Amino acid sequence: MARRLLLIGIGAGDPDHVTVQAVNALNAFDVLFVVTKEGTDDLVALRRLVVDRHRTAGGHRTVELADPPRPWREADDYQAAVDRWREQRVRLWEDVIRNELAEDETGAFLVWGDPSLYESTLAVVQEIAARRAVAFELEVIPGISSVHALTARHRIPLNRVGRAVQITPARLLAGGMPDGVDDVVVMLDAHATFATLAPDGLDIYWGAYLGTADELLISGRLGDVADEIVRVRGEAKARKGWMFDTYLLRRMK
Repeated sequence: MARRLLLIGIGAGDPDHVTVQAVNALNAFDVLFVVTKEGTDDLVALRRLVVDRHRTAGGHRTVELADPPRPWREADDYQAAVDRWREQRVRLWEDVIRNELAEDETGAFLVWGDPSLYESTLAVVQEIAARRAVAFELEVIPGISSVHALTARHRIPLNRVGRAVQITPARLLAGGMPDGVDDVVVMLDAHATFATLAPDGLDIYWGAYLGTADELLISGRLGDVADEIVRVRGEAKARKGWMFDTYLLRRMK
């Protein structure tokens, strides 16, 4: 019987984001792999809350994996730094899956949002599978992404009729809004990039810590609310030590 690995999308932070399919998966694993990062103990606690809320099966083992440092924000070559970090992750996870997951067991990673959207877990696991040093069956359980949590909390549609939506990391927005696209979702923004854009004709729908007790929401014309978002964002990051935010920039009609 082959090893089995589940990547379970658990939503943006609210334990009630978990789907029925994810609940079934939460009751199917023998080993829970938990990736730990410095300063994000509350994210590990939220994962444990999801398991405690929805798992009714018997006991399981938890294996923690200390995430390699993420140096790319200061690196001269961003892509090379990301590639080195991913290779470190691949080697670490491969060893742990081989040594901690028996041939007849099921392991699981709990993935924020949806495993297919700006989340590296799936890409790392696919690379491990491609190396063929350890064999396993892989199943991916979709989850509610931060993008959909954002639009739901602001009570707006993601797209407008007949219009395109672009999802981008913030570093690709440095040159301004892309041509020909009126609705842009921005993720992985470490530097409040929205505040550097020409604000004329733009609305922003911003959210941080979506689905959690610390959730923050601000919306309005970019020129009117950009400074407020920068202030609120900075205060929250100083208080918690980390920041997860997402926003939609929308050209006015």
